[in-house]
Amino acid sequence: MRKLTLAFAAATMALPMALPAPVMAQNGYYNGKTWRGADGRLYCRKRNGTTGLIVGGAAGALAGRAIDTRGERTTGTVLGAAAGALIGRHVDRNRGRGRTCR
Repeated sequence: MRKLTLAFAAATMALPMALPAPVMAQNGYYNGKTWRGADGRLYCRKRNGTTGLIVGGAAGALAGRAIDTRGERTTGTVLGAAAGALIGRHVDRNRGRGRTCR
C-alpha cells in the first residue's frame, strides 16, 4: 500500500509538468511561450513558481525529517517544508530567465 501511495504522489507531481497550459493572445498571435500583442510588443509566459513550491516543500519536509532525529520530528519536518517551499519557488520562478523574454 505504501508503494502505491508513493507512486500516486509521484504521478500527481509529474502530471502538471507534462501537460502544457494553454495561453491565448487576445489581439495578436501566439507562438509557444511568447506572443505578440495588439500593440506590437513581445510578451512572455512566465512561471509563477507553484510547481517549485510544491516539489520544494515535499523535498524539504523529507530532508527536515531526516535531519531532526530526536523526539517527534515535527519541528524539523515543518521547518524543512517551509524552507524547501521558499527555495523551490525561487528556483522555479527564476529558471531560464534572460534567454528571450524579460
